Amino acid sequence: MAALLACGDKAVLSHESAAALWGVMPYRPGLIDVSVPLRVGRRRPGIRAHRRATVLVEHRVLRDRIPVTDIACTLVDLSVGIRRPSLERAVNEADRLDLIDPEALRDALEGSGPRPGVRALRELLDRETFRLTDSELERLLLTIARRAGLGLPETGVWLNGFKVDFYWPDLGLVVETDGLRYHRTAAQQERDRLRDQAHIAAGLTPLRFTHGQVRFEHLHVEATLRGVAYRLTR
Repeated sequence: MAALLACGDKAVLSHESAAALWGVMPYRPGLIDVSVPLRVGRRRPGIRAHRRATVLVEHRVLRDRIPVTDIACTLVDLSVGIRRPSLERAVNEADRLDLIDPEALRDALEGSGPRPGVRALRELLDRETFRLTDSELERLLLTIARRAGLGLPETGVWLNGFKVDFYWPDLGLVVETDGLRYHRTAAQQERDRLRDQAHIAAGLTPLRFTHGQVRFEHLHVEATLRGVAYRLTR
């Protein structure tokens, strides 16, 4: 707050300092990130000033009575200066804290202009909230399974009271796919656990992949299927 007062009444906390205030990144002692109007020119010790225009009005909110960039703007700003794994953790933490979910964040980016960081954050969200159609998912998964040495599975069959995506009866292997990597409600997570537990109790082996993994991390999916199939046939 002292840093903001030193920069004038238009200043807002932003970037990593804002992320720390929102609780999506740990606080690290050092320079305080403050966004200020373009006309503010004088440097102040201990403050890293980011000169910008409209964002100060459009994305200014209060948290603990401190002016700060809203969570969507904060995550966009982070996209410029941190590595992808750290950005992914920040987005995941924002979701866990119910500050904003990945779908809402993706929607918020649609209204953003050509700001630095928007593209990197959009690419991250496009990958992690990626959802294939049923036919696309089946085609890709079957190709991966064939490379892993598995035969054709049964699809959309009912097992232990649940409809499963892919089932290899000879292996006792069930593969389920989730459309969203980040955002699963408590009820969805509970149902996923019940499904997996029912299959395990029946002597089956359940595996769960995201649509994004099937599309973008096919080598990981293939290696996992090959390893599990090898264990099940020994």
